[in-house]
Amino acid sequence: MAMPPARRPQGRPAPAPGLLRRIDGFARLAFPGFSTAFLMILAATPINLPSPVFAVVLPCVGFWSVFRPGAMMPPVVFLLGLLMDLLTLAPLGSGVLVLLALHAAALRFRYFLVRQSFLAVWLCFCVAAFGAACFYWGLQSLLSIRLSPIAPALHAALLACGLYPAIALVLSRIHEAMLHAEVAP
Repeated sequence: MAMPPARRPQGRPAPAPGLLRRIDGFARLAFPGFSTAFLMILAATPINLPSPVFAVVLPCVGFWSVFRPGAMMPPVVFLLGLLMDLLTLAPLGSGVLVLLALHAAALRFRYFLVRQSFLAVWLCFCVAAFGAACFYWGLQSLLSIRLSPIAPALHAALLACGLYPAIALVLSRIHEAMLHAEVAP
C-alpha cells in the first residue's frame, strides 16, 4: 500500500536567512547581556551613595532569565557576575556565584512565573533579591575573612526590589517588541 505524500505546511515559506536576518537574530540574542552590562557600567559611575550596581543587575538577570532564557545563558551570566565583581571591587567570584544562583532559581521556577501576574512575579523577585543579597554578603564575608556589615547588602536588596517595576516595565516592552519582530515575516 502506498503512503500518501507528505503535506507541505500552509502559509508562506520562510525567507532565506540573509545577512540582515542573521545580524537581527544576533542582535536580539545579544541584547539582554549587552544592555545589562551597559546598565551596570552606568550604575558604577562615582556618586556619593553606595554603588547601585548590585541593585541594577539583579532585576535584569532575573527578568531575562525568566522571559528570554535563550539570550541570558550561563556564560553570559558568568561574564556579568565577573563584571559586577570588577566594578564593585568585590572578591572575585562572589558576584559570579550569586548571579548564577539567581539565574538557576529563575530557570527552575520559570514555567510557574511566566503564567503569574506582575505582582506575583515582583514578590517572588523580592524574595530572590533578599536571598541573593544575603548570599552575596556571606560570600564577601567568607572571602574577605572578616564579617562585613549586613546593612549594605539589605540596602541593595531593597533598592533592587524598588527598581524592579521600572526596569521590568522597560524590559517587558523591549521583550514584546522582540517577540513581534520574530513573528513578523
